[in-house]
Amino acid sequence: MNNWLVLPLLLPLFTAVALIFLKERIRLQRAISLASALVNIGITAGLVYQVWQNGIQTLFMGGWLPPYGIVFTADMLAALLVLSTAVVSAACLVYSFGSIGEERERNYFYPFFQFLLAGVSGSFLTGDIFNLFVCFEVMLIASYALIVLGGTKQQLRETLKYILINIVSSTLFVASVAYLYAATGTLNMAHLSVRIAEAGPGGVLTVVSVLFLIVFSLKAGLFLFFWLPGSYGAPPAAIGALFGALLTKVGLYALIRTFTLMFYQETLSSHTLMGWMGAATMILGAAGAVAYRDVPRIMNYNVLISIGFTAFGIAVANGDALNGVVLYLMHDMVAKALMFMLGGMIIQAARTGRITEMGGLMRKRPLLGWMFFILSLAVAGVPPLSGFAGKLLILRGGLDAGMYLFTAISLATSLIVLYSMLRIFMFAFWGEEKTPIPAKPQNQTAMTVAAVSLFCLIILMGIGSEWLYALASRAGDILLQPELYIEAVLGG
Repeated sequence: MNNWLVLPLLLPLFTAVALIFLKERIRLQRAISLASALVNIGITAGLVYQVWQNGIQTLFMGGWLPPYGIVFTADMLAALLVLSTAVVSAACLVYSFGSIGEERERNYFYPFFQFLLAGVSGSFLTGDIFNLFVCFEVMLIASYALIVLGGTKQQLRETLKYILINIVSSTLFVASVAYLYAATGTLNMAHLSVRIAEAGPGGVLTVVSVLFLIVFSLKAGLFLFFWLPGSYGAPPAAIGALFGALLTKVGLYALIRTFTLMFYQETLSSHTLMGWMGAATMILGAAGAVAYRDVPRIMNYNVLISIGFTAFGIAVANGDALNGVVLYLMHDMVAKALMFMLGGMIIQAARTGRITEMGGLMRKRPLLGWMFFILSLAVAGVPPLSGFAGKLLILRGGLDAGMYLFTAISLATSLIVLYSMLRIFMFAFWGEEKTPIPAKPQNQTAMTVAAVSLFCLIILMGIGSEWLYALASRAGDILLQPELYIEAVLGG
C-alpha cells in the first residue's frame, strides 16, 4: 500500500484549512506551519528513500486502475523535486517569521502559503494530465493572493499582469487537454504515451504538442516572460523567495514530463523550438541583469537566465543533459530561494534597493556579505559549489549533441550571472556608507537562521555532488526510458 504517497499534497492542504480558523492566533499559526513543514521534510525524504530502494511508487485513488482512475506516481525526478520543495519552503517559512509582518500574517498568509505548497507538490506527483491542471490552478490561486497581500500600489499593478497571463495560459491548457483527449481518449500520462506512440508522429498530435509547449513556457516564464520581473519583485522577499524557487520549476517540470514521456517520439520541431526559446530567454535575461541597477530586478532577470538554461538542457535531451537538468533544478530551487532571502536582507540593511545608493555593508554585515559572495559563485556554476555539476553535465550534453551555438550562449550568460551578482556585492558591501546603516534589527534572527540553513545546503550539495548524481542519474534513466514509467503505472 502506498497511501502515504499523497501525504506531501494532503499535509499542507489540511494544514491550510486548519489555519484558516486561527486568524488572530499568530504564534499558533507559526508553530503549526513550522511543524507541518518539518514533518513534510521527513515524509518527502522517506519518499526518496522508498523510490531509491523499491523503484517507482504508484497510488491508484479509490482503487480504480489506470487509465480510468486518478493516479499519483513518484519516480525519482518527482521525489527529488518534492523533497527540494519541502526543504526550501521550510526555510522560506522561517524567513517569513522575521520579515513578513503581522498585518499579512493576520490576513491569511500562512493558509495561502500552505495551499501553494499543496499545489506544487501535487503537480510533481500527479500521473494524470487533467489533475496536473487542477494542481496548477490551486498553486496559482494561492500565488494570486500572496502577490497582492499587503495591497501596495505596485503589488496591485503587477497582480493584474500576473493574473492576465495565467488566465490566458490556463485557457490554452484546458483547450490543449481537450484536443489531446479527443485524439487519444485518455488523460493518464502513461496511457497517453502508449496512445501517442501508436498514432505515430505528425498530424493533430504535433499541433497539440506545440500547444503544450506554449502553455508550459508561459507558466515557466520561458521566452514570453514580460510578466515575471515585475510580479516576482512586487511582494516581500519571503514571498519572492518562494516564487523564485518553486513556481517556475513547476512549469519546467511539466515541460520535462510532457516531452520525455508523452511527446518523445518526434522531437525535431518541439525540441528545436524549445532550444531557441531557451537561448532567447538567456540572452534577454542577461541583458536585463546587466541593464538594471536595483537588486530585485537583477535577481529576477537571473531567474530568467536559469529558466532558459534549464530549457536548453531539456531540448538537448541526451543522458548527460537530462541528468544535469535534474541536478540543476535541485540546486536552482535552493539557490534562488537563498538569493531572494539575502537580497531582502541587503535591502533592509541598506534601506534602498538601488545598488548605486549602497555601500559599506561589509563592516556591519560581514556574514551577509560573504554568504552573498559564495552564493554568487554557486549560481554561476563555479566548482566545487552546488551549481557546478548540473551545469557541467548540461554543457557537455550540448556539445555531444552538436548544439555549439546554444552551448556558447549558456557559457556566456553564466559569466553574466556572475558579473551581475558580483556587481551587487561590490556596490553593497565595499566602499563608503551612502546612508547610515542601522544596527541589526531584533527580528532578523529568524531570517539569518533560514539563510544560513540554505547556505550550508549549497555547500553540502557541492561537496556531495557525487552522491546526488547517483540519485539524479536514476531520475535521468526514467526520462530516457519512458517504458519504465509506463510499466510501473500500467503494469507489464
